Amino acid sequence: MCRAARNITDSRNVTAAAGRRGGSAFRGLAVRRPHEHLTDWKAEMAGVVRDAVEFDMEVPVVVVGAGASGLTAALAARDAGADVFLLERDLVPRGSTCMSQGNVCAAGTKLQKAKGIVDDADSFYRDIMAQTHNTADPVIARTVADNAGPTVDWLIEKFEIPFTINTKWGASFGHSADRQHGMPTRTGGELHGALTRAAEGIGVDIIAGAHVDTVYADEDGRVRGVAFTRPDGTAERVGCQALVLTTCGFGANAEMVKKFIPAFGNTPYYRYFGHEGNEGEGIKWGMELGAAVGSMDAFQGYGALAEQYGIIANYDLVLSGGIQANARGERFSNEVADISGQALNVLPQPDGIGWIVFDDIRSATCESYPEYVELKALGAIRTGATAAELAAAIKVPVDALEKTLNEVAGYARGEAKDPFGRDFTGRPPMKGPYQAIKTTGALFHTQGGLRVNANAQVMRPDGSLLPNLFAGGGAAEGISGAGPSGYLPAAGLCTAVTLGRLAGAAAAALVKAG
Repeated sequence: MCRAARNITDSRNVTAAAGRRGGSAFRGLAVRRPHEHLTDWKAEMAGVVRDAVEFDMEVPVVVVGAGASGLTAALAARDAGADVFLLERDLVPRGSTCMSQGNVCAAGTKLQKAKGIVDDADSFYRDIMAQTHNTADPVIARTVADNAGPTVDWLIEKFEIPFTINTKWGASFGHSADRQHGMPTRTGGELHGALTRAAEGIGVDIIAGAHVDTVYADEDGRVRGVAFTRPDGTAERVGCQALVLTTCGFGANAEMVKKFIPAFGNTPYYRYFGHEGNEGEGIKWGMELGAAVGSMDAFQGYGALAEQYGIIANYDLVLSGGIQANARGERFSNEVADISGQALNVLPQPDGIGWIVFDDIRSATCESYPEYVELKALGAIRTGATAAELAAAIKVPVDALEKTLNEVAGYARGEAKDPFGRDFTGRPPMKGPYQAIKTTGALFHTQGGLRVNANAQVMRPDGSLLPNLFAGGGAAEGISGAGPSGYLPAAGLCTAVTLGRLAGAAAAALVKAG
């Protein structure tokens, strides 16, 4: 550890203890090629300064953003022998990772092999390209497919991150094999806590309450350091030889959403349900430094936010045979064709509402999930012994809901085909008593960002590299291609930890090479 870095961390007592408590088949929007080189758009608060400055301290590698990607980048850089500052704007680092279920999709892992699951990177790559209709960047898709499995194995073996195989969904929704790796509690908080403890354990300085607002760089785009501001208004400058941006996406930046994802940003009932810090700062810094961006209209949405309670309703209720009905008591889409894009089906409905309707068989699939338990405890689940009673409880037309549920039962028995194209066969028909949860659609996080190469180093539009800038997580272009339809379940955290590891290792190698 460099002396200056260690002294400031100790004297300010700012090493984060956060995270210790830590104990999503898509089709829909029109496809657009993902590699929009939008460097002509300059954000108002890009925060890049090219003036010469003196720094208060120097550290080889600075990582900005202490989510799963930043923590993994810091682990990789420190594991490779580089001293690391991990700067986090929040006083208690949690971010998007802690709002997730903590699942990482990865192929060819030792956990899969131990369970007899046949899978490999080639299959994963084919799934990515098929799901995105070949709009995903093939370099990033190949990189993530090849490295996600080794990254999960590395995190388990090197840092004892307690991944297990989640066989709930199996080979479905775009995945050709069972490759969901998650925490025992199925929470992102547990994953974040485990990564935080691992980072602290190998000497990563995690500085919370440090809002990076300025990047210093030379005229050729070489980063010289950053400045961050503390909650009391004091500012400090840190010089570095390599900078890794893991600041997540831009879902909380309404202007960026309107510009790059107009299908969401211009919706009358538009809602964002992600971390409030996802303002696109890292993407904006990279763009001002001359970086290219890609897949900027890609996003993960969700049509099952119980907004009144701020809790996600478990979509297993729908996947196992439940439905969504609007305030008229009618279905309005194939609920499982595009889970991410379902948000855009729900929002145009009256009041932007879609009731998830299910029965006891479906509810049994979610009884162990923390979100479902909490929704139940809060009284969010309405019930009715019959369709008529449920209709009265949720205030929708009785005749319409009875007709809807009778039709769905017929589809499950194979008596008719669903006009929306959903296959209900293979599961028992729903029957009373019925239950329902009031939900809406929301944007959860964006999937586009800075273009990077196979080492997670940021690229210019002409394919050349920025000298010492790396990106991962939501700050980097992901593997979802264009729009919402290419999002594979657990792809967000998959790219976060995979690109994070590659970025941290490459940053450390660059520093060592001098």
